[in-house]
Amino acid sequence: MDRVNKICSHQLWQKAAAEIKELEKDRIFCGHDVAHFLDVARLAYIENLEKGLGFDRELIYGAALLHDIGRGLEYTQNIPHDQGSRLLAGKILPDCGYTKEEQSAILKAISSHRTADTVTRDDLAGLLYRADKKSRACLFCQVQAECKWSTEKKNLTIEV
Repeated sequence: MDRVNKICSHQLWQKAAAEIKELEKDRIFCGHDVAHFLDVARLAYIENLEKGLGFDRELIYGAALLHDIGRGLEYTQNIPHDQGSRLLAGKILPDCGYTKEEQSAILKAISSHRTADTVTRDDLAGLLYRADKKSRACLFCQVQAECKWSTEKKNLTIEV
């Protein structure tokens, strides 16, 4: 997991993660912190193993650690976070040992991780989309009634 650890120690990633933490300090709904990034990575990796999709663990973890890293840009510059995340990831990935092909796959997955048409796809974007949605523990949320997500979108059961 050498390349994944390089992402986490990358100055730009650390700065963006700290900015998100500060900007979301008063947020009552699901946050976009390191715990969320890791939940998404682990859920995506479990699905990858269960379905035998064959994606490299560092590819999945890299995409998950970077998929929401642009949240700060959304809050401060009104850039949609998938676009902001792609922008930051494009600067981080080359420094972390990912090949051009891997970088392209991660950037594509980040760009489309909010797109509903990826829900059934067995590519990296589909894995990321599903894991991102499943990572939310709505069943246990204290402010569930105030959440803008529809009942159909909320995770009201435990799933992997």
